[in-house]
Amino acid sequence: FAVTSLELASRLSFFLWSSIPDDELLQAALTDKLRDPAELETQVLRMLADPRSSSLAENFAYQWLKLSKLDEIDPDTTIFPYASGAGDLRPDFKEELALFIDSVLRQDESVLRLLDADYTFLNERLALHYGITDVKGSRFRRVELENPNRWGLLGKGGILMATAYPNRTSPVLRGAWILETIMGTPPPLPPANVPTLAENEAGKVATTVRERLEQHRENPACNACHSFMDPLGFALDNFDAVGRWRDIDRYTGTPVDASGIMPNGSSVNGPLELRAALMSRPELFARSISQKLLMYALGRPLTPEDMPTVRQIVRD
Repeated sequence: FAVTSLELASRLSFFLWSSIPDDELLQAALTDKLRDPAELETQVLRMLADPRSSSLAENFAYQWLKLSKLDEIDPDTTIFPYASGAGDLRPDFKEELALFIDSVLRQDESVLRLLDADYTFLNERLALHYGITDVKGSRFRRVELENPNRWGLLGKGGILMATAYPNRTSPVLRGAWILETIMGTPPPLPPANVPTLAENEAGKVATTVRERLEQHRENPACNACHSFMDPLGFALDNFDAVGRWRDIDRYTGTPVDASGIMPNGSSVNGPLELRAALMSRPELFARSISQKLLMYALGRPLTPEDMPTVRQIVRD
């Protein structure tokens, strides 16, 4: 059913400002002017120009990218002393992502720029974490990224930390995140009573996470899901549990193996090839973010009746 002008004003305001309508929007609704497409566009553009619209990027990004996981992770201080305690980077990670997504919105760029944008927003501390030495001070500013491994969402430390454990990377969590958030095809829930992945023990020969996952996948019940998730996560395994680049596994002293086979049978090795594979099916990402943005705007789950609207948005 068609919403009333007042209901539309309320939806617009909570969507773009995370707050109640202001007097101008209310007046347009009370006089039924919001039914005029030209007036509706005028009001939307006015609201986007207002500083309050920054809440769209901040709040939507926080929910869509599942950044609440960051608040649950306290990096192991013995392994990552530079990213824990006084050096906690989680507030910086959140600020970087909010500014990055807001910039794509305000510049009216293609949604695919979220995957391949060659810039981000950094302060000195976060820049050093990324291996960039020419950014000074605590103020965040736009920085062009020379290292293509850092481009887009896949290179952001906040996402990499939120999809890891406090002491090690997790190809499973990262693969599941890509399936759900980027491709819009969430994996099924794991079967009951699945054993946890064995950890390295002191006094025994250390093994890589890849080696332990290969043993885990020997169980057919586990392999059914892990064969889809793990290769996606392996491609990001050069990023450690706090999003810092590494070439050598700290536990085994061997080079990191970032290769894997995609669900369609193609092979990828590292973040660059993973990004190229994801962008070869741009409609998947466009559909996924359209669904999540519509859910955020409406404040409810989508139903089958909503899907024609989603498909129209993707086509447009």
